[in-house]
Amino acid sequence: MSDNRLSVFKTYKLYVGGKFPRSESGRVYEVTDSKGKWLANAPQSSRKDARDAVVAARKAFGGWSGATAYNRGQILYRVAEMLEGRREQFVREVAEAEGLSKSKAAAVVDAAVDRWVWYAGWTDKIAQIVGGANPVAGPFFNLSTPEPTGVVTVLAPQESSFLGLVSVIAPVIAAGNTVVVVASAKSPLPALSLGEVLATSDLPGGVVNILSGRTAEIAAPLAAHQDVNGIDLTGADAALAKELEIAAADNLKRVSRPPVSRHHSEKEAQGAAHPQAVDGDDWTADPGTHRLTAFLETKTVWHPTGALGASGSSY
Repeated sequence: MSDNRLSVFKTYKLYVGGKFPRSESGRVYEVTDSKGKWLANAPQSSRKDARDAVVAARKAFGGWSGATAYNRGQILYRVAEMLEGRREQFVREVAEAEGLSKSKAAAVVDAAVDRWVWYAGWTDKIAQIVGGANPVAGPFFNLSTPEPTGVVTVLAPQESSFLGLVSVIAPVIAAGNTVVVVASAKSPLPALSLGEVLATSDLPGGVVNILSGRTAEIAAPLAAHQDVNGIDLTGADAALAKELEIAAADNLKRVSRPPVSRHHSEKEAQGAAHPQAVDGDDWTADPGTHRLTAFLETKTVWHPTGALGASGSSY
């Protein structure tokens, strides 16, 4: 083999509607590792890319929300299988993105795969936790069941480029929503590679759409978009989160506010300026169910039971 062989550099693209377009604007920006070494040119998404992603997510919503919860669980588990098969690639990308040793990056990737499995197992159980039959006075059934909110915008964590990313995407789609993800601006490559995994899994195109670029530039039109039903502000700092929450109020979007780290909370208590809410979540902790329920609505149905016999007993 020739020692003069040229390396084949990977071209990273967006993931929208099950396809891999370049940014409509034609722009890219340089992504570097923790030491400032060039890694790749990532697409710099535009407002048009954001609108296209919403159209794709809306188109996919009917089929995804209408699928059985068991089927959604099977598909999420299949994603975990695909991630496991490309483990070494993600270990390398996470190590470069977050400045971790190979062993620490491997632990992060393993935790991310396990998190997909965790949420895959919850798809057909969450209704039993947050729904149920309600006791009422009268000959009625009164049943409450959870339903997905719709199209959700998720601002991925800025620092946790993979485990945090998985932790905010998986619960939203496990609950039956479709999602437009704004990847970490500094470390978007694991997110863009995740799009390749999703495209080769059983997940229908449009259920997850992944954009890279400047978080504020992409998030602004998504927060104001009339066909977006919810927004997760995890990856926004305090100032941006406030602006986006105001924009989201126009069509009464569900808003999941960014967590504030304990360090920043202590600073605020000591009279510091408003804390910057960047990765306040501990992504290694037990995820619980709060992200599963963040973008669920509750539908309550009343149904007459009828009477049995002269005694008036009912069922």
